Amino acid sequence: MNTLNSNWMLATAVALALSGNVMADENMSAKEPGATLVNARQEAQIWTTYALSPYLRATDIGVSVRDGKATLSGNVEEDVHKELAGAIAAGVNGVKDVDNKIKVDADYKKPDRGDSRGYGDVVDDATISTVVKSKLLWSKHTEGMETEVKTTDGKVVLSGTVANIQAKQQAEKLAKNTDGVRSVDNKLVVSNKKASHKGDDKDDADESTLIADSWITTKVKSMFMYSSSVASSDISVNTDKGIVTLNGTVDSGVEQALAIELAQNIRGVKSVKSSQLVF
Repeated sequence: MNTLNSNWMLATAVALALSGNVMADENMSAKEPGATLVNARQEAQIWTTYALSPYLRATDIGVSVRDGKATLSGNVEEDVHKELAGAIAAGVNGVKDVDNKIKVDADYKKPDRGDSRGYGDVVDDATISTVVKSKLLWSKHTEGMETEVKTTDGKVVLSGTVANIQAKQQAEKLAKNTDGVRSVDNKLVVSNKKASHKGDDKDDADESTLIADSWITTKVKSMFMYSSSVASSDISVNTDKGIVTLNGTVDSGVEQALAIELAQNIRGVKSVKSSQLVF
């Protein structure tokens, strides 16, 4: 099991408390335990968000909430990180005021956590694995293959079987082009076993007509969004009877070609019109 950072451990303890394991002091009034739980819940939400943030997860920021006022302490390297910490706290429901006492120190050294991994790192890896699995499922070249995806510190390992070398190469390419991926170890084995598709008795052309245009549009947009090389916000996608039309701007011919390729490889896509995708 990975060792989580101290902030996340505190957040976890609070979550357990909220489930009914908190015992109020005998001298507390009936109103005080409820206020204490609210404060604890808000602290947990702030801490968890810090743990997920790539800019704040490696810092030791103290958080205390009392009666709607959040007090922040600790050290960060840059002003923008202090501002981010304050904005996150202010955005929590019920927090009315933030006393940001975090100190900005350009020479601040992040705490050495050794080989332990924070909660945010675990979530990042799980997200990458889920995205890669989804991309393999959506692709006409790899959908239905028996593949496994494991990610550790952004390093993806692909294992299992694929139908042909093209599927193996495409799986690796899709994984490498995923945001957050540092490397890909392709251990996929080419097998003669046929992929299990629904409606195997239909040819590809017939199958494409059965896939809703809305599904295709959503998956093309998702492919762009999860790509490390395509600016999804600058491209609009429309699908009509399996024909995808791309409009918008890209930074280069390489990005344009990749956007077209990603769209072409989605299941159900018959062709891609890209005359309005310019750079």
